[in-house]
Amino acid sequence: GRVLLLLAGCCGHLEAVTPSLALCLSDLLKHTPSDHPDYPLLQDALRISQNFLSSINEDIDPRRTAVTTPKGETRQLIKDGFLVELSEGSRKLRHVFLFTDVLLCAKLKKTAVGKHQQYDCKWYVPLADLVFPSPEESEHCPQVHVIPDHELEDMKMKISAIKSEVQKEKANKGQSRAIERLKKKMFENEFWLLLNSPAIPFRIHNRNGKSYLFLLSSDYERSEWREAIQKLQKKDLQAFVLSSVELQVLTGSCFKLRTVHNIPVTSNKDDDESPGLYGFLHVIVHSAKGFKQSANLYCTLEVDSFGYFVSKAKTRVFRDTTEPQWNEEFEIELEGSQSLRILCYEKCYDKTKLNKDNNEIVDKIMGKGQIQLDPQAVQTKNWHMDVIEMNGIKVEFSMKFTSRDMSLKRTPSKKQTGVFGVKISVVTKRERSKVPYIVRQCIEEVEKRGIEEVGIYRISGVATDIQALKAVFDANNKDILVMLSDMDINAIAGTLKLYFRELPEPLLTDRLYPAFMEGIALSDPAAKENCMMHLLRSLPDPNLITFLFLLEHLKRVAEKEPINKMSLHNLATVFGPTLLRPSEGESKGHLTLASDIWSHDVMAQVQVLLYYLQHPPISFTELKRNTLYFSTDV
Repeated sequence: GRVLLLLAGCCGHLEAVTPSLALCLSDLLKHTPSDHPDYPLLQDALRISQNFLSSINEDIDPRRTAVTTPKGETRQLIKDGFLVELSEGSRKLRHVFLFTDVLLCAKLKKTAVGKHQQYDCKWYVPLADLVFPSPEESEHCPQVHVIPDHELEDMKMKISAIKSEVQKEKANKGQSRAIERLKKKMFENEFWLLLNSPAIPFRIHNRNGKSYLFLLSSDYERSEWREAIQKLQKKDLQAFVLSSVELQVLTGSCFKLRTVHNIPVTSNKDDDESPGLYGFLHVIVHSAKGFKQSANLYCTLEVDSFGYFVSKAKTRVFRDTTEPQWNEEFEIELEGSQSLRILCYEKCYDKTKLNKDNNEIVDKIMGKGQIQLDPQAVQTKNWHMDVIEMNGIKVEFSMKFTSRDMSLKRTPSKKQTGVFGVKISVVTKRERSKVPYIVRQCIEEVEKRGIEEVGIYRISGVATDIQALKAVFDANNKDILVMLSDMDINAIAGTLKLYFRELPEPLLTDRLYPAFMEGIALSDPAAKENCMMHLLRSLPDPNLITFLFLLEHLKRVAEKEPINKMSLHNLATVFGPTLLRPSEGESKGHLTLASDIWSHDVMAQVQVLLYYLQHPPISFTELKRNTLYFSTDV
């Protein structure tokens, strides 16, 4: 039974289908009784393999059979896919084909409608001449120009906004021309994102001199390419040069043989394809076993969003062990995601290899694996435990999923003793303070030792640490300060974000939300200034004083942007939707799709916070003094 499953599985991987596999299946079928439970499985496997072989062999041009290697063997396509190449300083989308003995980089030629599409070969490297430069050699390579995060985030929001417009048009039975126009715009934006977001270098060097550089957004994919090439290089390969006819024939075969047909953007998906999950995936990475010798080990998690994979979380390094016990929980935001990948690395502490500047990942991948995120299986309130096996290593993890509309619900705290989920006015009154103690302490700690931390407030802290801090603040434990000074700084930043997220009402209040949305949309600068300042004055004092306190802190964080990579825009993106949200009544009224709540509102929430962050310092007393002049109602 296992063998049959494997064979059937192989047929899913086109490169594994060979005539000998079809013959083997046919023989197995002859010797299997028709009432045997595996009989229909074998029939399926044989049908798939024969269909595939016939699709390759049909109307084969006599010249096409001449695609052979220098040793006279048939040259087979092993792997192909879209990669971004950095060529003469600009990013180009290429379709890369890995054959038995050569790596070929091509682009689709522009052809007239109805004409047969063709590839144009940009370059090729025989595998016998192909080497991967070491990190030391990479130092001399051109620097990768990385697009700032806020530009990528802006583009994601634009795409989400267009998506919701498409849905609205469809719901209102809109004109197909309008929908097509929106889809074209969405494709252009998604294409820009696909081209500009990858930053992990994948360098290829031809022994005879020329080097090439691809940029990937997933280390998982980089290692898949590298492993596939290295596996082929174990064979006895010869160097060669292709004649122009041979190169033409080989490039001509690419169109017929390719397994990846569409650029990986969501606008290429059919309407009936699964849109993936939108919301929050909670993952606990428990432990791993199966390592041969002690090492310093950590895991990273990747999910696909907007059609391509990106790294979303990273565990701490567990030192010198064969059985790491991480037990760390992460909250990962999903944007149309269908798969979760886990990579296990050995940390490299060798100073000579650590060149931080060019995004080179020098740590060694010990194993990697992926699972499909099945919406039915994941969407339960309970944790779902799973194991991913990779290279003889087993990683244990648990996960559960909350959809985006569920995660927007604020749950008022039952107890009025703690600080989380309790009205800010109740907390400040109880503490006899102007700004809640939790806000002051977290900000003080971040300014003391986290202001130069790369990605502070953007990188999520370990959820178990955040929960521990939450419990300590809620219990008003006297050990708070000791615990804060020992805790990972990302957990402290995460606790501050969680405090604002769990307020029973957002800091900038439900009542004023519609007015903030209108104020930020004003085009006249003087009118906007008047309106935005008047809105601040209209906030209750504890909310206003806390907001101004947070504002000054975030400005100080952004001053260190060259080191911590957190611009005002990045910080507005992180905090905007936490401090400003439509009340549940508001959002229920016009909810059509989970991804809709997002898009337009989030862009405006980010813009509101950014407006105040970019504004010259605002003082509480000045604001209040001006109340006399502005007594008009909002």
